[in-house]
Amino acid sequence: MDQIAGLKIQMMNRRKLARKGLEFTLMVVGESGLGKSTLVNSLYDQQVYPSSEINDHEIKKTVEIHTFTVDIEDQGVKLKLTVVDTPGFGDSVNNSDCWKPIINYINEQYDNYFRDESGLNRRNLEDHRVHCCLYFISPSTHGLRPIDIKFMKELHNLVNIIPVIAKADTLTRNEIKRLKQKVLQEIQEHRIQVFVPEVDEEDSPLVREMRSCVPYAVIGGDRLLEVNGKKIRGRQYPWGVVEVENKEHSDFLLLRQMMIQTHMQDLKDITQEIHYENFRKMKLMETDKSVNGIGEAVDGQEQNKEILEKQIAEMQQKMAMLMAKLGEKETGAVV
Repeated sequence: MDQIAGLKIQMMNRRKLARKGLEFTLMVVGESGLGKSTLVNSLYDQQVYPSSEINDHEIKKTVEIHTFTVDIEDQGVKLKLTVVDTPGFGDSVNNSDCWKPIINYINEQYDNYFRDESGLNRRNLEDHRVHCCLYFISPSTHGLRPIDIKFMKELHNLVNIIPVIAKADTLTRNEIKRLKQKVLQEIQEHRIQVFVPEVDEEDSPLVREMRSCVPYAVIGGDRLLEVNGKKIRGRQYPWGVVEVENKEHSDFLLLRQMMIQTHMQDLKDITQEIHYENFRKMKLMETDKSVNGIGEAVDGQEQNKEILEKQIAEMQQKMAMLMAKLGEKETGAVV
């Protein structure tokens, strides 16, 4: 897979990368039937989801957390990919608080990393923090549902959210365009922070194209079809073939390039420098209170409040920069 090998351009040097490898944790959230497992398998061009997960069609009554790890290697570049699946999300009649198990899991990984980072074995530190959350939006809606808005508002300060419109082959081009515009409008109205690729130094056409396609309208497909003597990944319909990797048919190729080739390190950096740092500072403040005792903690409450407000303001300013870039294309430069 050339996309994995392409990471060597942005990651120090090839020798170090080949020796140490990369760790990346991807969370997948969305109601059943939106093609989540198929899309992830397509993104990484191999069977990432175990067959038992794909063949399990039982509707879960509550949200469950399933994790599985696969080692990917291409041209000497190693990637240890952990996928966090959340079966049961949005599938119940009453979906109130269905995001809480997901929040708890993300915070548990931050807490584990904080504990290991503070220990003696820091050289062998493993990173299981969630670096990215693919959030699947149903193509049958006319915008964001209340559960979509609530979920993203609850999690956008904890993890990088990439919204995707699932099963784009069920929509016409005009329908995709209208749905994208509506989703972007509602994201801005509710001040939801989503991950938007930052413009690079050269302001490359590829990055501009990636930015213009948020939210990504995607198609997944793990079957190879022969069309005009050429093997392509796609879906066969009575009226023709939808090509997964054709930009005219979906944003799949741009999503894969962004997540794997050009912006994987950005996703990890934001996780470290913004989301985890915010968690870490809160944790240190809690520790400081317990060490100094209740009385001293009360005396220093105002000072701690000022520090916390400043830290939150700094974090919001950084995230606002991403939102500003998203706002630039409110008029809808979409595919």
